[in-house]
Amino acid sequence: MKPLNTLSHIRIVVVEPAGALNVGSIARVMKNMGLSQLYLVKPQCNHLGQEACLMAVHGRDLLEKAIVVPDLPTALAGCKKAIATTGLQRSLPMPVETPKQALPWFLEDAQPSALIFGREDHGLSNEELNQAQRLVCIPTGDEYMSLNLAQAVTVLAYELRSLSMELGTPRANFSPEPAPALADLQELEGYYQHLERVLLRVGFLYPHTAISRMEAFRHLYRRANPSSREVAMLRGILRQVEWAIANPELPSNEQS
Repeated sequence: MKPLNTLSHIRIVVVEPAGALNVGSIARVMKNMGLSQLYLVKPQCNHLGQEACLMAVHGRDLLEKAIVVPDLPTALAGCKKAIATTGLQRSLPMPVETPKQALPWFLEDAQPSALIFGREDHGLSNEELNQAQRLVCIPTGDEYMSLNLAQAVTVLAYELRSLSMELGTPRANFSPEPAPALADLQELEGYYQHLERVLLRVGFLYPHTAISRMEAFRHLYRRANPSSREVAMLRGILRQVEWAIANPELPSNEQS
């Protein structure tokens, strides 16, 4: 069995792009690099207008097939893996990796994955970054660190293409492990929200510290890469805790 050498399972997600020229350029480079899924979260420009189409050239079909959604969770629906891009070191527990460190994760298997890009002027918010399991930053020179949105997509799309070509060369004795059935991002987000509610209720979290504490919990579970079955088990524990709180007079084994 050869390593994965296709990018068809990877979607490019762009949050609130404001420039039609950028969106057209993104479609063109995606076509160049063999990426075919473009998701636009609440675009602030006409992605089917003349400017976008002129920049897309032969990538115009990707503009026409682009999926427009109202928010980031909708864009990530069905995904098992997500990497978000950032230009700055944020106050998050997740480490910020280079493309060469982070992107091979997408090519370990064919599970639906998303590479998330932010707005031209201020990128992604901390809340949006928390929707991903890993963060990536493109190394730049210290004198001028800001990259144009389309340029950032170009760099990472090229890195993905290069990696897929390297992995497409058979290697002696390569025997990959079966891909785990990872929980999708919606399942994980539902668990995080459930966990926060229960921890607030039992007094482990306080409203003024909940955000920072929950970021630490998210980081812990990202490292664990739980499966759908494991997330269901964890939510079962939370439901049992909720039942015990509501029924303090009954032993837990008497739950109906």
